[in-house]
Amino acid sequence: MSQLNTSNARQRRRRSLLWSFVLILALSLGLPSLGYVLAQSGGGQGVQQQQQQRLQQQQRFGEDRASNPRSDMWRDAREGQGGFTTQTGPYVTNTLISNVGENWRQFRMGPLITYGGYLLIGALVLVALVFTIRGRIRIEPGRAGMTIQRWTGFERFVHWFTAISFVLLAITGLSLLFGRTVLIPVIGHQAFAAWADVGKTVHNYVGPAFSVALLLMIVMWVRHNIPRKVDIAWFKAGGGIFSKQHASAGKFNGGEKIWFWVGVFTFGIAVSVSGFLLNFPFFEQTRETMALSQAAHAIFSILWIGFFFGHAYIGTLGTEGALEGMTTGQVDVNWAKQHHDLWYEDEIAKGAKPQPAAEGKAAAGVGTVGQPSH
Repeated sequence: MSQLNTSNARQRRRRSLLWSFVLILALSLGLPSLGYVLAQSGGGQGVQQQQQQRLQQQQRFGEDRASNPRSDMWRDAREGQGGFTTQTGPYVTNTLISNVGENWRQFRMGPLITYGGYLLIGALVLVALVFTIRGRIRIEPGRAGMTIQRWTGFERFVHWFTAISFVLLAITGLSLLFGRTVLIPVIGHQAFAAWADVGKTVHNYVGPAFSVALLLMIVMWVRHNIPRKVDIAWFKAGGGIFSKQHASAGKFNGGEKIWFWVGVFTFGIAVSVSGFLLNFPFFEQTRETMALSQAAHAIFSILWIGFFFGHAYIGTLGTEGALEGMTTGQVDVNWAKQHHDLWYEDEIAKGAKPQPAAEGKAAAGVGTVGQPSH
């Protein structure tokens, strides 16, 4: 008996749910249609009269506005039509109101910081996933205890000067770009104002020196980054990152060449040129030129910083033995054979002689500042 009562109760609940759904659907369709029915019936005559009155008012407003000198003046001002001014200066024009600054502000506070923030966070998450899945790439045979020189002292100095400048510019630039959204809620307006003043000064003075070092780096390593057929095989093997397959490479592997041409060359030159236009407004740059430079500088900088996260990870935490090349100029022989076997063979053919690890560090000068990823 109890089972029968339970079954009946379930059926009643199901019917109640079904009729409730039907009722909600009927109301959602019927209520909006009620307005249409009223508009077509006699009771909707008042609505039609109101609509006609509003239309007449809009027409009269349009006629008044078209003949109103004040309306014409402000409409022309917002459209950027030319006028006359007695003022002089590099940014004074015969345009009363310019929309360029407002357009840039809306772009900066909208799509730029929104999608730029997503990109940077996504890049960090991707690096974390790679480390979690792949882990650190070890020297498979173990260390040989013998090292070979990979980078000269001058190469390492140029690299570290550029790298440290890059980090300073990234920190100050991101602080200025995301400060209102990220920093002010944390440290307050006064603290951010003080930091922004310091950050802007550092950014403006370090930027030109960074650009010079960047151009020097491009000239110094461009010949080693010419694409070769071996790079295709390197990419097919996944660079040895996600497989145990050996990936042959010269002094720079395929991944480092992508970093060179996309990051250092393309993004670097775009950021440097746009930064130069912003830092030295002495060449009759227009407001449009400055706004476009601001947008280009921010976009390419964000892309470059996101790319840099991967480059820095592979050259430090991601690859055993890579950081030693940056700091001492020497790399373990087994590391060289595993990651840059073609370069190692060329060096041996040129007469380079591996040295015991301690002697190699002494010869290179441990305190000398170091170089690129590997």
